[in-house]
Amino acid sequence: MRLRSSSELTCFNSSLPAQWCYQGQYSCNDTCKAPSEWFTLFAKCGGERQSPINIVTSKAEFDPALTALHFHGYHEAHNVTVENMGHSAHFALPPSLRISGGGLLDTYKALQFHLHWGTDASPGSEHTLDGERFPMELHIVHIKEKYGSLEEAENDTSGIALLAFFFEETAEENVHFNVVKEALGRVRYTGNSSTVRVLRLGDIIPATHDLRGYYRYAGSMTTPGCDQAVVWTVFHRTIPISHNQLVTVSRELDFWTGKPMADIFRPVQRLNGRIVYRSAVSPVLPSTVATFIMEVH
Repeated sequence: MRLRSSSELTCFNSSLPAQWCYQGQYSCNDTCKAPSEWFTLFAKCGGERQSPINIVTSKAEFDPALTALHFHGYHEAHNVTVENMGHSAHFALPPSLRISGGGLLDTYKALQFHLHWGTDASPGSEHTLDGERFPMELHIVHIKEKYGSLEEAENDTSGIALLAFFFEETAEENVHFNVVKEALGRVRYTGNSSTVRVLRLGDIIPATHDLRGYYRYAGSMTTPGCDQAVVWTVFHRTIPISHNQLVTVSRELDFWTGKPMADIFRPVQRLNGRIVYRSAVSPVLPSTVATFIMEVH
C-alpha cells in the first residue's frame, strides 16, 4: 500500500469546504478541486459532451449549412462593466449585440466576454488546433433571445452560442486591445469592478469578412457547472497581440485565493464520438510556433 505524503494528508483531512480551481492554482492550502476533480463537485463536468477540445482539422467534416455569421451591434460603442469574478474577469455586454445565421437555428443575444490565458506569454488557450495551444483565447457568450438568463439557457442543449477566437503573438501592439488590457488593470481583486466608457467589440475581433472560416461542435461551458448546452464556433482567423500585451494581461489580476491569476484554462476533453464540422472556407493556418499536446479522442 502506498503511504500518503504529509501534504496529501493535509488535503485529505481538511474540513474546509472545497471549491473549484485551475490546475496551476491548486494546492492543499486552498483545498480546491483541480480540473480533473471538478466532477466531484459538479456532476456535469464529467459528462460526455465537455469542452474545450482539440480540433483535428483533417477530421472535421464539411457542412454546407455553415455559412457566414451575421453580427448585429458589434460595431456600436457601449459602456461596459468589467468585474473580477475570482477565476476570470467578465465584461458584461448589452443584449443589443446579437448573432444569427451561420447554421444557428435561432438569434442569440450577447451576455459577456472573457479571456483565457497562460503565464506571461506562454500558451493559455482552452481549445487547441491540431495540438497547438495558442497564447490566449477570447470567449463571447450569447444565449437564445427568448431566455432571460444564462441559467435558463443552460437547460436547453443549444441554449448558448459561444464564439471562440485565438490570439496570435505579433511584433506590433494591437491598439484596439488596449481598452481591454487597461480595464483588467483596474479590477485586480475578486469583486472589483470598473466601467469601460467606450468599447466596440467589433474593433477587437477580426473583420466580419475574415470570419467565414470556422469550426462548429456541440459542447459545454468550460467552467463549473460545465453545462452541456453550448453551440461552439471556433474561428480560424486569429487576433494579433504583442508579447508585452500578453505579459501585462497575465499579471493584472488575482484569483479569489489571492494568487496571481495565470494559466486559466481547462485541459482539452475527450470527443466521445462527437463530430466537429467545418465551414466552406479553408482554414487560415497560424504562423506561431506550435506547442503540441497529445491528441485526445
